[in-house]
Amino acid sequence: MMRKLSLLFAGALMGASAMSLVYGAPGSTANAAGSETYKQLAIFGDIFERVRAQYVTPPDDKSLVENAINGMLTSLDPHSSYMNAEEAQDMRVQTKGEFGGLGIEVTMENDLVKVITPIDDTPAAKAGVLAGDYIAKIDGEEVRGLSLNDAVEKMRGLVNTPIKLTILRQGADKPIELTVVRDIIKVKAVKFRVENDIGYMKITSFTEKTHDDLENAIDTIKKQVPDEKLKGYVLDLRLNPGGLLDQAVSVSDAFLTRGEIVSTRGRDPKDVTRFDARPGDDIDGKPLVVLVNGGSASASEIVAGALQDLRRATVVGTQSFGKGSVQTIVPLGENGALRLTTALYYTPSGKSIQGKGITPDIKVDQPLPPDLQGRDLTRGESDLKGHIKGSDEGDTGSGSAAYVPPEPKDDLQLIFAQQLLRGEKSDPAFPPNPDKAVLNQ
Repeated sequence: MMRKLSLLFAGALMGASAMSLVYGAPGSTANAAGSETYKQLAIFGDIFERVRAQYVTPPDDKSLVENAINGMLTSLDPHSSYMNAEEAQDMRVQTKGEFGGLGIEVTMENDLVKVITPIDDTPAAKAGVLAGDYIAKIDGEEVRGLSLNDAVEKMRGLVNTPIKLTILRQGADKPIELTVVRDIIKVKAVKFRVENDIGYMKITSFTEKTHDDLENAIDTIKKQVPDEKLKGYVLDLRLNPGGLLDQAVSVSDAFLTRGEIVSTRGRDPKDVTRFDARPGDDIDGKPLVVLVNGGSASASEIVAGALQDLRRATVVGTQSFGKGSVQTIVPLGENGALRLTTALYYTPSGKSIQGKGITPDIKVDQPLPPDLQGRDLTRGESDLKGHIKGSDEGDTGSGSAAYVPPEPKDDLQLIFAQQLLRGEKSDPAFPPNPDKAVLNQ
């Protein structure tokens, strides 16, 4: 069976990628345009009118303007863009971490929507949707021919509204018709479990709920494992595309007692914002290993960089994505929103991650399975056309393979982290010494 490298929640986090947002402070007001700029705008107006009047088929004026705006923004860097009202709403759903939907984790296979798993205690689970089911029709409409995004959009909707799913299930002699009533689905930003004497926490994205979910994970692990038995924690940031800056700061602060977490620097040399840790370590000084790979971007790199520079954690894995830019979201009312790169962020040592990424303290490669060998799964900011070149970006660029095995027994990076914590492997980088923190002078 084909392995799937990315999973999407039906009616939930759409379009998550290594270009997810890290929000920053609003930028300064633009300078007034010069006379030459207005001449160019006049040329744009002339071309716009000629297209409207003479193009072979009547164009949509709104689409023309939106595409013109997006062309301007995307020419700046890969992360600046214009979002229309619908896209802006989707972005708000992603960062909020809850939505009106069914509660199923899905992917696309054989032109059908395949259910990876129903989320516990959600409408889909209660209605009888099972892992491995194929959704063939949504409200009577064939799924074949739809993209995964289109299918997921159809499964979204207002709370308390019904939707009919036609399901193909292995072993069933005919399609199964299920009616599911949409409800508010709260996506857990942090998945966790206990591995005997180690607490494992995986942050999937940085939404408004991430820090609260992390606190709950730590509290639950402490209750399940006696303090004298608990060897330490693994914080898994692999395949984490980023999210909210304030959540990245809060997550870092959960493990730190002092020091600068991150700073952002804008166009004006005086436009510097620093975020510092407050006293208190939520895991009581227990050893911490952070996992990163080419899918670790943006907010996840802030966390990894802070914990690495302040020598609070040992970073294991491969080079991270290298997205070190901050996007400010400027609401435009009913017209959507502007997403504009306004600053770069820097780790406590004063290094820019842009185009370079986080270099792990201990490099551990994850081999690809036979069915993925020969495919390029490397992801990195430095490979993006038009990316802002970072001050510390070198010829090698940023990024690495963005792959994590579905089964923990095959996860060499996780196994290595556990062996470090249990003393089965040793390395000069573990445990790190906080007295040797690397700070910006």
